[in-house]
Amino acid sequence: MGFISEFLYPTRWYSKILVALLAFTIFAFLAVAALSGFLLYRVISPAPSLSHLDFSDFPGHPEDVTYQVPGEGSRDGWFFPGLRGAPTILLCPGYQAGRGELLTLATALQDQQYNVFLFDFSAGSTSTKTSTLGYREVLELRAALDVVAQRNDVDPVRFGLWGTNVGAYAAMGEAEGDRRVAAIAVESIYDSPKQELDLLASHSGLAVLPGVMHGTEIGFEWMTRPYRDTPPLSTRFSRLAGEPKLFIEAQDDPALENATRQMFLLSPEPHDEVSLPRGNYAGMLDEEKRAYENRIVSFFLLNLSPSGPPARGARR
Repeated sequence: MGFISEFLYPTRWYSKILVALLAFTIFAFLAVAALSGFLLYRVISPAPSLSHLDFSDFPGHPEDVTYQVPGEGSRDGWFFPGLRGAPTILLCPGYQAGRGELLTLATALQDQQYNVFLFDFSAGSTSTKTSTLGYREVLELRAALDVVAQRNDVDPVRFGLWGTNVGAYAAMGEAEGDRRVAAIAVESIYDSPKQELDLLASHSGLAVLPGVMHGTEIGFEWMTRPYRDTPPLSTRFSRLAGEPKLFIEAQDDPALENATRQMFLLSPEPHDEVSLPRGNYAGMLDEEKRAYENRIVSFFLLNLSPSGPPARGARR
């Protein structure tokens, strides 16, 4: 009782120091936890990019498609019809981006007779969902691909995928487990969502405070615990042997540029890499967009013909 009383009402100098140190430790822990939680929320809750499109006068005659994501509810996407029976290319938007920003890329592909499907990941379309930076997004992409494959006006076993950062991770993750994917182009890809978490968190001034980055990583691991057994993408690259792959490196984001370069070096043939002065298709100037579109269209024309059999070397 004497010890407890001294602890609660310190009278000796060393007791006062111990109580002060304990109080400071508790305060520091709570402060780090609060800052880590705030930083994690900022990273996994990107501002939604709501997309609305009036199809009445829109070229290409796109149509609304409603589909279900298991455990996530109803979603909707835009289907741009190409040559009947042609493969479909799904465009996967990146972090803080939406399908509406990819309309001109979709049109460029549709002009070459491809079917094209645009959709939003949950964190990009609503204000109530958070991003898992790739984990859940793979499942959302699979649901979109499945609904397109059920159509009678597309090739149900030949698909192309394009994506950037979060969308690139989702595209590569789906391609590794889905033999219907015959060609894939990715920009600013990373090996695991934790890499993207660290990159996004590092842009905040809070990340330099002691313990905050570590606390943010712990919070993300807890939030994504259903996916804790998901291995890095590169450990499953052998499944993509024979599938054409294009890796696009953006020089204006050195961290992701390096990550993309490493992914390219680890990936099996056939693969190719392109280095651009800057990425982020939505933010490009008109001339840069046209050059980017031409590069993506050329890749798919070479490796995923709108008509005829799969490209040589593609997975069967």
